[in-house]
This record gives sequence, structure tokens and C-alpha cells, in this order.
Amino acid sequence: MELNYDSTADTLTHIRNVQSKLNAVARELIIRGEKHDASKLLPPEKEIFDEYTPKLKNSTYGSDEYKGFLKDMGEALTHHCENNSHHSEHFTNDINGMTLIDVIEMFCDWKCASERHADGDILKSIEINCKRFNIDQQLRQIILNTAELFNCKESVI
Repeated sequence: MELNYDSTADTLTHIRNVQSKLNAVARELIIRGEKHDASKLLPPEKEIFDEYTPKLKNSTYGSDEYKGFLKDMGEALTHHCENNSHHSEHFTNDINGMTLIDVIEMFCDWKCASERHADGDILKSIEINCKRFNIDQQLRQIILNTAELFNCKESVI
């Protein structure tokens, strides 16, 4: 064992390695932001989203009316979830198939979707979605912590 060991070089190497990994995550998030929901701009989604987006916007998230609209969207919504991994329905094992990147995009999607409703509320949406997608208490709390971090009550993000 070295008696005069100086950890500076090892710590700086570790910092650079973590920075590199965080930069890779940031790059992936930027790509996700650029490509988010692009499938809505093409058939078979576009026509259905043209019809149902105003209906969804004017409904209360999670209401029976809202759920009915989702059901009526049928093939377009199925296609959307199959082609966008920020939806738990994309995976055969639901949310358990997602990555942290998927979860971050999902959270941002929920936040922005809640802003489209006149009576939207991200905290209410989180509660509804955690039940809807069978999200466990631990991940629910992480999502709520993230909402608090970004002060989502005031639409900061």
C-alpha cells in the first residue's frame, strides 16, 4: 500500500468518465426531443390525431369521456405506442421494459400533455398514470420528486 497516495488523478479520471456518460445520456435525450411523437405526423396516426386531439384537449384527463376517446382511436393509438418507447404499452412487459431515458421522456410527455388540458394538473396526471400503468410506489415517488425538482406546479419545464 502506498503511504503517500494522492487520489487527485483517480478522482479526476472518475469525474471525466462520469461526465462522458452523462453527456451520452444528454445526447440521447436531445435526440429523443427532436424525434418525439414524429409518428403522429404520418398515417395511420395523423388523421386520427387530427380528429381526436381537440376532443382530448377539451376533456378531463382520466375521465370516462377521455378513456372513450382513447378507445375510439384504436389502430392509430396502438401504432403510436408500438413505435414510441416512452409509452409503456410499447413493451410486452409494460413499464418494466423501459429504460431511464424512456421514463424521462414519458415524464416530460405527461407534463406537456397535462398542459394541453384546460383543467390539466401534472400531479393529478401522475397519480392517474401510476394506477393506469401499474407503476410501483418507488418509481411513483421518483416521478413526484422530479416534478418537485422542476417545480411543476408552475409549469417550469
